Amino acid sequence: MSRIGVGYDLHRLIKGRPLVLGGETIEHHLGLAGHSDADVLLHALCDALLGAACLGDIGLHFPPGEERFRNISSLVLLKEVRDKLERERWQVVNTDAVITAEAPKLAPHIEAMRDNIARVLEVPRTVVSIKATTTEGLGPCGREEGIAAQAVVLLDKKPPLGPSGQETE
Repeated sequence: MSRIGVGYDLHRLIKGRPLVLGGETIEHHLGLAGHSDADVLLHALCDALLGAACLGDIGLHFPPGEERFRNISSLVLLKEVRDKLERERWQVVNTDAVITAEAPKLAPHIEAMRDNIARVLEVPRTVVSIKATTTEGLGPCGREEGIAAQAVVLLDKKPPLGPSGQETE
């Protein structure tokens, strides 16, 4: 059985915060506002993964008001989502994401983001795709008020475990 999930996130850009995308801290004069590190790419990816597995959304599992999630790395949240998928016997087939930002230039950081995601999800980096785009000055991302990300994932259900703990076909 295969399932597709979609995720989206948008955070406001503010002064005084680091800019973290895909687990990478990127040199920029603005960062993303949020309770955690506000990594919109990983938040969109978490929502896509949780949605594909019918496990709710990121806010359900990591409520923004909980102190233990204040300034937490979204790589930690992604690992917790991966662990939830593993318990439910879901396997990531591939991920595809797009980040919408007018600035800074993200191309130099994409490969490191892919590596971070592949490492945490325990998948080959060849199944993790990330792109960046602008909106040519249109909307909140185009006016540099925020950064958004969209993600889509494909999951496959692993075979059930037999009495000996081995997968059955």
